[in-house]
Amino acid sequence: MKILVTGATGYIGKRLIPLLLQDGHHVVCTVRDKFRIDNTYLQDDLIDFIEVDFLKPNTLAEIPRDIDVAFYLIHSMSNASDNFQNLEKVCAVNFKKKLEQTTVQQVIYLSGITNEANLSKHLQSRKNVEDLLPSSTYNLTIFKAGIIVGSGSSSFEIIRDLVEKLPFMIAPKWLNTKTQPIGIRDVLSFLHKSVGHRDVYNKSYDIFGPEILTYKQMLLEFAEVRGLKRHISTVPIMTPKLSSYWLYFVTSTSYKLASKLVESMGVPIIGKPSNINTLLSVQPMTYKTAVKLAFKKIEQNAIISSWKDSLISSGRLNTNFHHYINIPKYGCFKDYKERPVPNIELTMNKIWSIGGKTGWYYGTVLWKIRGGIDKFIGGIGLRRGRTNPVELSVGDALDFWRVIYADKSKRKLLLYAEMRLPGEAWLEFKIENNILKQTATFRPRGLAGRLYWYSVLPFHGFIFKGMIKNLVKPI
Repeated sequence: MKILVTGATGYIGKRLIPLLLQDGHHVVCTVRDKFRIDNTYLQDDLIDFIEVDFLKPNTLAEIPRDIDVAFYLIHSMSNASDNFQNLEKVCAVNFKKKLEQTTVQQVIYLSGITNEANLSKHLQSRKNVEDLLPSSTYNLTIFKAGIIVGSGSSSFEIIRDLVEKLPFMIAPKWLNTKTQPIGIRDVLSFLHKSVGHRDVYNKSYDIFGPEILTYKQMLLEFAEVRGLKRHISTVPIMTPKLSSYWLYFVTSTSYKLASKLVESMGVPIIGKPSNINTLLSVQPMTYKTAVKLAFKKIEQNAIISSWKDSLISSGRLNTNFHHYINIPKYGCFKDYKERPVPNIELTMNKIWSIGGKTGWYYGTVLWKIRGGIDKFIGGIGLRRGRTNPVELSVGDALDFWRVIYADKSKRKLLLYAEMRLPGEAWLEFKIENNILKQTATFRPRGLAGRLYWYSVLPFHGFIFKGMIKNLVKPI
Protein backbone atom coordinates (compact mmCIF):
# COMPACT_ATOMS: atom_id res chain seq x y z
CA MET A 1 0.00 0.00 0.00
CA LYS A 2 0.99 3.62 -0.46
CA ILE A 3 0.67 5.34 2.91
CA LEU A 4 0.76 9.06 3.62
CA VAL A 5 2.24 10.03 7.01
CA THR A 6 1.71 13.58 8.22
CA GLY A 7 3.69 14.78 11.22
CA ALA A 8 6.56 12.62 9.94
CA THR A 9 9.22 14.43 11.99
CA GLY A 10 7.15 14.29 15.20
CA TYR A 11 7.43 11.98 18.18
CA ILE A 12 4.90 9.40 16.88
CA GLY A 13 5.62 9.80 13.18
CA LYS A 14 9.34 9.08 13.47
CA ARG A 15 8.60 5.82 15.28
CA LEU A 16 5.74 4.73 13.04
CA ILE A 17 7.60 5.06 9.74
CA PRO A 18 10.06 2.13 10.32
CA LEU A 19 7.14 -0.16 11.20
CA LEU A 20 5.30 0.70 8.00
CA LEU A 21 8.46 0.12 5.96
CA GLN A 22 9.01 -3.25 7.67
CA ASP A 23 5.49 -4.21 6.60
CA GLY A 24 6.50 -3.50 2.99
CA HIS A 25 4.43 -0.36 2.48
CA HIS A 26 5.47 2.57 0.30
CA VAL A 27 5.54 5.55 2.67
CA VAL A 28 5.07 9.18 1.63
CA CYS A 29 6.08 11.57 4.41
CA THR A 30 4.99 15.19 4.60
CA VAL A 31 7.52 17.57 6.14
CA ARG A 32 7.47 21.33 6.36
CA ASP A 33 11.22 21.51 5.78
CA LYS A 34 13.21 19.01 3.70
CA PHE A 35 16.34 19.94 5.63
CA ARG A 36 14.94 17.83 8.48
CA ILE A 37 14.81 14.59 6.50
CA ASP A 38 16.65 11.74 8.21
CA ASN A 39 19.67 10.83 6.06
CA THR A 40 19.15 7.11 6.75
CA TYR A 41 16.11 7.17 4.45
CA LEU A 42 17.65 8.98 1.48
CA GLN A 43 18.59 5.75 -0.33
CA ASP A 44 15.39 3.87 0.50
CA ASP A 45 13.16 3.36 -2.56
CA LEU A 46 10.11 2.69 -0.38
CA ILE A 47 9.99 6.17 1.16
CA ASP A 48 9.41 9.62 -0.32
CA PHE A 49 9.45 13.03 1.33
CA ILE A 50 7.38 15.97 0.17
CA GLU A 51 7.43 19.52 1.52
CA VAL A 52 3.93 20.38 2.72
CA ASP A 53 2.45 22.86 5.18
CA PHE A 54 -1.22 22.14 5.93
CA LEU A 55 -1.73 25.77 6.93
CA LYS A 56 -0.90 26.70 3.33
CA PRO A 57 -3.26 25.07 0.80
CA ASN A 58 -1.02 26.03 -2.14
CA THR A 59 1.67 23.59 -0.86
CA LEU A 60 -0.66 20.56 -0.89
CA ALA A 61 -0.30 19.95 -4.62
CA GLU A 62 2.74 17.76 -3.83
CA ILE A 63 0.53 15.11 -2.20
CA PRO A 64 0.12 12.23 -4.68
CA ARG A 65 -3.35 11.18 -5.75
CA ASP A 66 -2.80 7.40 -5.52
CA ILE A 67 -2.81 7.18 -1.71
CA ASP A 68 -4.34 4.10 -0.02
CA VAL A 69 -4.06 5.04 3.66
CA ALA A 70 -3.21 8.30 5.44
CA PHE A 71 -2.12 8.97 9.03
CA TYR A 72 -3.15 12.29 10.52
CA LEU A 73 -0.61 12.94 13.29
CA ILE A 74 -0.69 16.73 13.41
CA HIS A 75 -1.04 18.04 16.96
CA SER A 76 -0.12 21.31 18.64
CA MET A 77 0.32 20.40 22.30
CA SER A 78 3.57 22.33 22.24
CA ASN A 79 2.41 25.08 19.94
CA ALA A 80 3.48 28.49 21.22
CA SER A 81 0.57 30.19 19.52
CA ASP A 82 -2.43 31.20 21.61
CA ASN A 83 -4.50 30.59 18.48
CA PHE A 84 -3.62 26.89 18.29
CA GLN A 85 -7.26 25.74 18.27
CA ASN A 86 -8.00 27.66 15.09
CA LEU A 87 -4.70 26.52 13.54
CA GLU A 88 -5.60 22.90 14.20
CA LYS A 89 -9.00 23.41 12.56
CA VAL A 90 -7.39 24.97 9.49
CA CYS A 91 -4.91 22.08 9.19
CA ALA A 92 -7.69 19.48 9.52
CA VAL A 93 -9.95 21.18 6.96
CA ASN A 94 -7.12 21.57 4.44
CA PHE A 95 -6.05 17.96 4.97
CA LYS A 96 -9.59 16.66 4.47
CA LYS A 97 -10.20 18.71 1.32
CA LYS A 98 -6.97 17.49 -0.25
CA LEU A 99 -7.44 13.84 0.75
CA GLU A 100 -10.95 13.85 -0.74
CA GLN A 101 -9.27 14.48 -4.09
CA THR A 102 -7.16 11.32 -3.78
CA THR A 103 -7.91 7.59 -3.89
CA VAL A 104 -7.37 7.19 -0.14
CA GLN A 105 -9.51 4.46 1.45
CA GLN A 106 -8.69 4.98 5.12
CA VAL A 107 -7.57 7.89 7.31
CA ILE A 108 -6.16 7.08 10.77
CA TYR A 109 -6.13 9.83 13.38
CA LEU A 110 -4.40 9.71 16.77
CA SER A 111 -6.32 11.87 19.23
CA GLY A 112 -6.64 12.13 23.00
CA ILE A 113 -9.15 10.54 25.38
CA THR A 114 -11.99 13.04 25.75
CA ASN A 115 -14.68 11.46 27.91
CA GLU A 116 -15.06 14.26 30.46
CA ALA A 117 -17.63 17.05 30.16
CA ASN A 118 -15.06 19.73 30.97
CA LEU A 119 -11.99 19.39 28.79
CA SER A 120 -8.74 21.33 28.63
CA LYS A 121 -8.27 23.55 25.58
CA HIS A 122 -5.93 21.03 23.99
CA LEU A 123 -8.19 18.04 24.51
CA GLN A 124 -11.15 20.07 23.25
CA SER A 125 -9.12 21.03 20.19
CA ARG A 126 -8.38 17.39 19.43
CA LYS A 127 -12.04 16.54 19.83
CA ASN A 128 -12.88 19.34 17.39
CA VAL A 129 -10.54 17.76 14.84
CA GLU A 130 -12.31 14.41 15.33
CA ASP A 131 -15.57 16.12 14.37
CA LEU A 132 -14.00 17.73 11.29
CA LEU A 133 -12.26 14.71 9.74
CA PRO A 134 -15.17 12.35 8.84
CA SER A 135 -15.87 12.20 5.10
CA SER A 136 -18.09 10.32 2.68
CA THR A 137 -15.11 9.60 0.42
CA TYR A 138 -12.89 7.70 2.87
CA ASN A 139 -13.15 5.61 6.06
CA LEU A 140 -11.98 7.22 9.29
CA THR A 141 -10.34 5.31 12.17
CA ILE A 142 -9.76 7.24 15.39
CA PHE A 143 -7.54 6.11 18.25
CA LYS A 144 -7.72 8.17 21.43
CA ALA A 145 -4.80 7.80 23.84
CA GLY A 146 -4.05 9.31 27.22
CA ILE A 147 -0.56 9.70 28.72
CA ILE A 148 1.98 8.04 26.41
CA VAL A 149 4.98 6.50 28.19
CA GLY A 150 8.16 5.97 26.22
CA SER A 151 11.73 7.15 25.91
CA GLY A 152 11.69 10.78 24.82
CA SER A 153 7.96 11.38 25.38
CA SER A 154 7.13 14.62 27.19
CA SER A 155 5.30 12.87 30.03
CA PHE A 156 8.12 10.37 30.54
CA GLU A 157 10.84 13.03 30.57
CA ILE A 158 8.91 15.32 32.94
CA ILE A 159 8.26 12.46 35.38
CA ARG A 160 11.90 11.45 35.10
CA ASP A 161 13.07 14.97 35.94
CA LEU A 162 10.79 15.20 38.96
CA VAL A 163 11.69 11.78 40.34
CA GLU A 164 15.43 11.99 39.79
CA LYS A 165 15.85 15.58 40.99
CA LEU A 166 13.51 15.78 43.99
CA PRO A 167 13.68 13.28 46.89
CA PHE A 168 10.79 15.16 48.52
CA MET A 169 8.03 16.95 46.64
CA ILE A 170 5.39 19.41 47.78
CA ALA A 171 3.21 19.12 44.73
CA PRO A 172 -0.05 20.56 43.33
CA LYS A 173 -3.35 18.78 43.95
CA TRP A 174 -3.62 17.72 40.31
CA LEU A 175 -1.19 14.93 41.16
CA ASN A 176 -4.29 13.15 42.51
CA THR A 177 -5.96 13.23 39.06
CA LYS A 178 -6.56 9.75 37.63
CA THR A 179 -5.29 8.64 34.24
CA GLN A 180 -4.64 5.47 32.22
CA PRO A 181 -1.09 5.61 30.82
CA ILE A 182 -0.18 3.57 27.76
CA GLY A 183 3.24 2.48 26.48
CA ILE A 184 4.48 3.95 23.21
CA ARG A 185 5.00 0.45 21.78
CA ASP A 186 1.32 -0.33 22.28
CA VAL A 187 0.25 2.95 20.64
CA LEU A 188 2.38 2.11 17.61
CA SER A 189 0.96 -1.44 17.50
CA PHE A 190 -2.59 -0.11 17.38
CA LEU A 191 -1.68 2.35 14.63
CA HIS A 192 0.18 0.13 12.20
CA LYS A 193 -1.99 -2.95 12.77
CA SER A 194 -5.08 -0.95 11.83
CA VAL A 195 -3.81 -0.23 8.30
CA GLY A 196 -6.36 -1.58 5.83
CA HIS A 197 -8.26 -3.38 8.61
CA ARG A 198 -11.90 -3.08 7.52
CA ASP A 199 -13.26 -3.90 10.98
CA VAL A 200 -11.95 -0.57 12.31
CA TYR A 201 -13.31 1.56 9.46
CA ASN A 202 -15.43 4.50 10.65
CA LYS A 203 -14.85 3.57 14.29
CA SER A 204 -13.40 5.40 17.29
CA TYR A 205 -11.51 3.62 20.06
CA ASP A 206 -9.99 4.67 23.37
CA ILE A 207 -6.60 2.96 23.82
CA PHE A 208 -5.09 2.71 27.28
CA GLY A 209 -3.02 0.60 29.62
CA PRO A 210 -4.45 -1.93 32.10
CA GLU A 211 -4.17 0.33 35.19
CA ILE A 212 -5.90 3.45 36.45
CA LEU A 213 -3.26 5.50 38.28
CA THR A 214 -2.98 8.99 39.71
CA TYR A 215 -0.03 11.12 38.64
CA LYS A 216 1.29 10.71 42.20
CA GLN A 217 1.20 6.93 41.81
CA MET A 218 2.98 7.24 38.47
CA LEU A 219 5.78 9.24 40.11
CA LEU A 220 6.14 6.76 42.96
CA GLU A 221 6.10 3.70 40.67
CA PHE A 222 8.66 5.39 38.43
CA ALA A 223 10.85 5.92 41.50
CA GLU A 224 10.41 2.25 42.45
CA VAL A 225 11.61 1.14 39.01
CA ARG A 226 14.68 3.37 39.42
CA GLY A 227 15.37 2.13 42.92
CA LEU A 228 14.74 5.54 44.50
CA LYS A 229 12.83 6.47 47.65
CA ARG A 230 10.59 9.47 47.12
CA HIS A 231 8.07 11.28 49.33
CA ILE A 232 5.24 13.36 47.90
CA SER A 233 2.82 15.67 49.66
CA THR A 234 0.07 17.43 47.74
CA VAL A 235 -1.26 20.86 48.65
CA PRO A 236 -4.53 22.46 47.48
CA ILE A 237 -3.24 26.04 47.45
CA MET A 238 -0.89 25.92 44.46
CA THR A 239 -2.44 27.93 41.62
CA PRO A 240 -2.15 26.80 37.97
CA LYS A 241 0.41 29.55 37.39
CA LEU A 242 2.54 28.46 40.35
CA SER A 243 2.18 24.84 39.24
CA SER A 244 3.43 25.80 35.77
CA TYR A 245 6.46 27.59 37.22
CA TRP A 246 7.11 24.57 39.44
CA LEU A 247 7.24 22.30 36.40
CA TYR A 248 9.26 24.82 34.39
CA PHE A 249 12.06 25.25 36.92
CA VAL A 250 12.31 21.61 37.96
CA THR A 251 11.85 19.81 34.63
CA SER A 252 12.97 20.05 31.02
CA THR A 253 9.75 21.58 29.78
CA SER A 254 9.21 25.14 28.61
CA TYR A 255 6.86 27.41 30.56
CA LYS A 256 4.30 27.49 27.73
CA LEU A 257 4.19 23.71 27.54
CA ALA A 258 4.15 23.45 31.34
CA SER A 259 1.10 25.70 31.59
CA LYS A 260 -0.75 23.63 28.97
CA LEU A 261 0.20 20.38 30.69
CA VAL A 262 -1.04 21.69 34.04
CA GLU A 263 -4.38 22.55 32.45
CA SER A 264 -4.67 19.08 30.89
CA MET A 265 -3.52 17.25 34.03
CA GLY A 266 -6.48 18.60 35.96
CA VAL A 267 -8.80 16.52 33.75
CA PRO A 268 -9.22 12.76 34.46
CA ILE A 269 -8.24 10.66 31.44
CA ILE A 270 -10.11 7.36 31.73
CA GLY A 271 -10.80 5.32 28.62
CA LYS A 272 -13.99 3.54 27.58
CA PRO A 273 -13.55 -0.25 27.14
CA SER A 274 -14.05 -1.79 23.69
CA ASN A 275 -13.05 -4.86 21.70
CA ILE A 276 -10.05 -3.17 20.06
CA ASN A 277 -7.42 -5.12 22.05
CA THR A 278 -8.87 -8.41 20.83
CA LEU A 279 -9.55 -7.13 17.33
CA LEU A 280 -5.92 -6.09 16.72
CA SER A 281 -4.29 -8.62 19.08
CA VAL A 282 -2.69 -5.98 21.29
CA GLN A 283 -2.39 -6.51 25.05
CA PRO A 284 -1.22 -3.20 26.49
CA MET A 285 1.65 -3.44 28.99
CA THR A 286 1.65 -2.12 32.55
CA TYR A 287 3.03 1.30 33.40
CA LYS A 288 6.10 -0.16 35.13
CA THR A 289 6.87 -2.34 32.12
CA ALA A 290 6.65 0.70 29.82
CA VAL A 291 9.07 2.61 32.07
CA LYS A 292 11.54 -0.30 32.14
CA LEU A 293 11.45 -0.64 28.34
CA ALA A 294 11.98 3.11 27.96
CA PHE A 295 15.16 2.92 30.05
CA LYS A 296 16.42 0.00 27.98
CA LYS A 297 16.19 2.25 24.92
CA ILE A 298 17.97 5.04 26.77
CA GLU A 299 20.78 2.72 27.91
CA GLN A 300 21.20 1.47 24.33
CA ASN A 301 21.30 5.06 22.96
CA ALA A 302 18.39 3.97 20.74
CA ILE A 303 15.91 6.81 21.27
CA ILE A 304 14.27 7.35 17.89
CA SER A 305 12.41 10.56 18.70
CA SER A 306 12.08 13.02 21.56
CA TRP A 307 9.64 15.84 22.29
CA LYS A 308 12.67 18.03 23.09
CA ASP A 309 13.56 18.07 19.39
CA SER A 310 10.25 19.71 18.52
CA LEU A 311 10.83 23.16 17.06
CA ILE A 312 8.24 24.50 19.47
CA SER A 313 10.41 23.51 22.45
CA SER A 314 12.06 26.92 22.21
CA GLY A 315 9.79 28.96 19.95
CA ARG A 316 12.81 30.73 18.43
CA LEU A 317 12.78 29.21 14.95
CA ASN A 318 10.20 28.91 12.23
CA THR A 319 10.00 25.64 10.34
CA ASN A 320 12.23 26.57 7.39
CA PHE A 321 15.83 25.82 8.29
CA HIS A 322 17.18 27.29 5.07
CA HIS A 323 16.45 30.71 6.58
CA TYR A 324 19.24 30.07 9.09
CA ILE A 325 21.79 28.04 7.11
CA ASN A 326 23.32 31.05 5.36
CA ILE A 327 25.20 32.83 8.13
CA PRO A 328 25.04 36.63 7.57
CA LYS A 329 28.30 38.31 6.64
CA TYR A 330 27.54 41.95 7.34
CA GLY A 331 26.59 43.74 10.54
CA CYS A 332 27.91 40.84 12.63
CA PHE A 333 30.55 40.19 15.27
CA LYS A 334 32.67 37.08 14.83
CA ASP A 335 35.04 34.99 16.90
CA TYR A 336 37.08 32.87 14.48
CA LYS A 337 39.71 30.34 15.43
CA GLU A 338 41.46 27.56 13.55
CA ARG A 339 43.82 24.74 14.46
CA PRO A 340 45.48 21.89 12.53
CA VAL A 341 43.82 18.53 13.10
CA PRO A 342 46.18 15.57 13.72
CA ASN A 343 43.34 13.02 13.91
CA ILE A 344 40.29 13.96 11.84
CA GLU A 345 38.13 11.00 12.91
CA LEU A 346 38.74 11.68 16.61
CA THR A 347 37.99 15.39 16.26
CA MET A 348 34.82 14.72 14.27
CA ASN A 349 33.62 12.30 16.94
CA LYS A 350 34.27 14.94 19.58
CA ILE A 351 32.32 17.55 17.62
CA TRP A 352 29.42 15.13 17.11
CA SER A 353 29.35 14.44 20.87
CA ILE A 354 29.46 18.06 22.02
CA GLY A 355 27.00 19.34 24.63
CA GLY A 356 24.62 17.35 26.81
CA LYS A 357 26.41 15.18 29.35
CA THR A 358 29.69 15.48 27.42
CA GLY A 359 29.82 19.23 27.96
CA TRP A 360 31.60 21.82 25.82
CA TYR A 361 35.20 20.65 26.25
CA TYR A 362 36.26 23.82 28.05
CA GLY A 363 34.60 26.10 30.59
CA THR A 364 31.59 23.80 30.94
CA VAL A 365 30.82 25.38 34.32
CA LEU A 366 30.52 28.75 32.60
CA TRP A 367 28.24 27.24 29.96
CA LYS A 368 26.06 25.91 32.81
CA ILE A 369 25.99 29.35 34.45
CA ARG A 370 24.93 30.88 31.13
CA GLY A 371 22.21 28.22 30.86
CA GLY A 372 21.02 28.95 34.39
CA ILE A 373 20.80 32.67 33.63
CA ASP A 374 18.87 31.94 30.46
CA LYS A 375 16.34 29.77 32.27
CA PHE A 376 15.96 32.35 35.05
CA ILE A 377 14.96 35.01 32.50
CA GLY A 378 12.45 32.69 30.83
CA GLY A 379 14.64 30.96 28.25
CA ILE A 380 15.28 27.26 27.72
CA GLY A 381 18.65 27.01 29.46
CA LEU A 382 20.50 23.72 29.14
CA ARG A 383 17.40 21.76 30.13
CA ARG A 384 17.02 19.85 26.85
CA GLY A 385 20.47 18.30 26.65
CA ARG A 386 20.59 16.10 23.56
CA THR A 387 18.61 13.04 22.45
CA ASN A 388 21.56 10.89 21.35
CA PRO A 389 25.00 11.26 22.97
CA VAL A 390 27.01 10.54 19.80
CA GLU A 391 24.76 11.24 16.80
CA LEU A 392 23.32 14.51 15.48
CA SER A 393 20.70 15.22 12.85
CA VAL A 394 19.27 18.42 11.43
CA GLY A 395 16.55 19.71 13.75
CA ASP A 396 17.95 18.13 16.92
CA ALA A 397 17.95 20.18 20.11
CA LEU A 398 21.42 20.54 21.63
CA ASP A 399 21.29 22.28 25.01
CA PHE A 400 20.27 25.85 24.10
CA TRP A 401 21.26 25.38 20.44
CA ARG A 402 19.46 23.87 17.45
CA VAL A 403 21.25 21.76 14.83
CA ILE A 404 20.80 23.57 11.52
CA TYR A 405 23.27 21.59 9.42
CA ALA A 406 24.99 18.29 10.24
CA ASP A 407 26.95 16.31 7.66
CA LYS A 408 29.77 14.17 8.97
CA SER A 409 30.95 13.24 5.46
CA LYS A 410 31.39 16.94 4.68
CA ARG A 411 32.86 17.52 8.14
CA LYS A 412 30.55 20.37 9.04
CA LEU A 413 28.22 21.15 11.94
CA LEU A 414 26.21 24.36 12.26
CA LEU A 415 24.26 25.36 15.38
CA TYR A 416 21.77 28.20 15.88
CA ALA A 417 21.27 29.72 19.33
CA GLU A 418 17.85 29.39 20.94
CA MET A 419 18.71 31.04 24.25
CA ARG A 420 17.33 34.52 24.97
CA LEU A 421 19.60 37.02 23.22
CA PRO A 422 19.42 40.61 21.98
CA GLY A 423 20.21 39.27 18.51
CA GLU A 424 20.99 36.01 16.71
CA ALA A 425 23.96 33.65 17.12
CA TRP A 426 25.51 30.78 15.17
CA LEU A 427 28.30 28.37 16.08
CA GLU A 428 30.01 26.54 13.22
CA PHE A 429 32.58 23.76 13.14
CA LYS A 430 34.11 22.56 9.88
CA ILE A 431 37.29 20.79 8.84
CA GLU A 432 38.92 21.81 5.56
CA ASN A 433 42.39 20.73 4.44
CA ASN A 434 43.05 19.18 7.86
CA ILE A 435 42.25 22.51 9.56
CA LEU A 436 39.43 22.84 12.10
CA LYS A 437 37.67 26.17 11.59
CA GLN A 438 35.52 27.26 14.52
CA THR A 439 33.38 30.36 14.07
CA ALA A 440 30.99 32.02 16.51
CA THR A 441 28.83 34.64 14.75
CA PHE A 442 26.56 37.14 16.47
CA ARG A 443 24.19 39.52 14.70
CA PRO A 444 23.20 42.14 17.30
CA ARG A 445 19.79 43.70 17.55
CA GLY A 446 20.14 47.38 18.44
CA LEU A 447 22.35 48.88 21.12
CA ALA A 448 21.49 46.13 23.60
CA GLY A 449 22.95 43.55 21.22
CA ARG A 450 26.22 45.42 20.87
CA LEU A 451 26.52 45.91 24.63
CA TYR A 452 25.84 42.20 25.13
CA TRP A 453 28.62 41.20 22.72
CA TYR A 454 31.22 43.40 24.37
CA SER A 455 30.16 42.23 27.84
CA VAL A 456 30.78 38.56 26.99
CA LEU A 457 33.83 39.17 24.78
CA PRO A 458 36.35 38.59 27.60
CA PHE A 459 34.84 35.16 28.27
CA HIS A 460 34.83 34.24 24.57
CA GLY A 461 38.58 34.84 24.47
CA PHE A 462 39.45 31.85 26.62
CA ILE A 463 36.29 29.69 26.31
CA PHE A 464 36.44 29.34 22.52
CA LYS A 465 40.23 29.08 22.57
CA GLY A 466 40.09 26.26 25.12
CA MET A 467 37.28 24.52 23.24
CA ILE A 468 39.06 24.31 19.89
CA LYS A 469 42.30 23.29 21.61
CA ASN A 470 40.58 20.32 23.24
CA LEU A 471 38.68 19.40 20.09
CA VAL A 472 41.92 18.87 18.13
CA LYS A 473 43.85 17.31 21.03
CA PRO A 474 44.99 13.83 19.80
CA ILE A 475 43.96 12.08 23.05
